[in-house]
Amino acid sequence: MVLWLIPALFFAALEAVAVSKNSRRLEYVAKPAVMVCLFIWLYTNTGLQGNTLWFGLGILFSLAGDVLLMVSPGNRMFLLGLIAFLFAHIFYITGFREELGIVSAWSLILLVFIAINVSRLIRRIIGAVRAKGENKLIAPIIVYGTVISVMLYAAMSTIYAPAWKTSAAFFVSVGAFLFCASDVVLAWNKFVSPVRNGRVWNMVLYHLGQIGLVAGVISQLG
Repeated sequence: MVLWLIPALFFAALEAVAVSKNSRRLEYVAKPAVMVCLFIWLYTNTGLQGNTLWFGLGILFSLAGDVLLMVSPGNRMFLLGLIAFLFAHIFYITGFREELGIVSAWSLILLVFIAINVSRLIRRIIGAVRAKGENKLIAPIIVYGTVISVMLYAAMSTIYAPAWKTSAAFFVSVGAFLFCASDVVLAWNKFVSPVRNGRVWNMVLYHLGQIGLVAGVISQLG
């Protein structure tokens, strides 16, 4: 049942408009509404039974992170939002924990590819953070970057996991990648250099990523 996907897409589009128009009032409604719709969509299709409970918790902590980052753009709220999203990724990883145990030539290639590229991005972001004199953010960024890399690896491991349907694996893999891409845009725009329409791109990638993850989980486990 895709009933709750429709309002999720509507509010995601509304959020993109709100950010582009710098309408904080509209953003306060649209941004959290997306994750609320996704949570209801997941719940009505799975009852949060078994492994889907972890994905439900991931959505709720993502919602908390959204609110924290939305309330105040300052570094204190950024750090709290980072912690909320850190737990969201940990819950997603827990949901994909069985896929983490798959060892093959493809898994090693995927692991090396993600590790190399993410480490390059983290080094660039840390360099910018250090240049701004915000050294207290370095450790949290390293931890967060490591955890999100594991989440991406775990989600993309479904591609060669025998138990996963091709369509479901595609959705969660693309969703995880877009989620990670949104975090890169957010960090780059905040610390390294302004990205044209960076906030809009951040939210579009983030919401498409979350929608992809939930759609894949429902397709596989619903």
